[in-house]
Amino acid sequence: MPKLTVNGVAHEIDADPDMPLLWVLRDRLDATGTKYGCGIAQCGACTVHLDGQPVRACQTKLGDVGTAQVTTIEGINGRVAEAVQAAWRKLDVVQCGYCQSGQIMSAIGLLAGNAKPSDADIDGAMDGNICRCGTYQRIRAAIHEAARSLA
Repeated sequence: MPKLTVNGVAHEIDADPDMPLLWVLRDRLDATGTKYGCGIAQCGACTVHLDGQPVRACQTKLGDVGTAQVTTIEGINGRVAEAVQAAWRKLDVVQCGYCQSGQIMSAIGLLAGNAKPSDADIDGAMDGNICRCGTYQRIRAAIHEAARSLA
């Protein structure tokens, strides 16, 4: 039976190793902050971290996770996560909110590896995170704000 560590808690998952991680998280572990958007890794709503790196949970199979630590929006913590969340609130980034867990997970992944991202860096890291409300300028501004607060 596959074992999976999500947000620091170990779980034994009785599921097919080909089951997408997204469905394991949402349907088996009730981690519903990770959203289903497109199912083909094009929208970013399902973004989680595997060992700190953003991945699309809809296209990551349970059997491919191995011993990697999975972090969902419910489990983010630390200085970078706090800075991103504070910037999101300060700049009122969220409109409908559906995509925002994936946006935040991607932003944290970017800032964890790049403390002073340029607009091009942000655009590259956030590429594939779709916001139907069009809050892209606020997202970029919030990432810059988070970077400033971390400096």
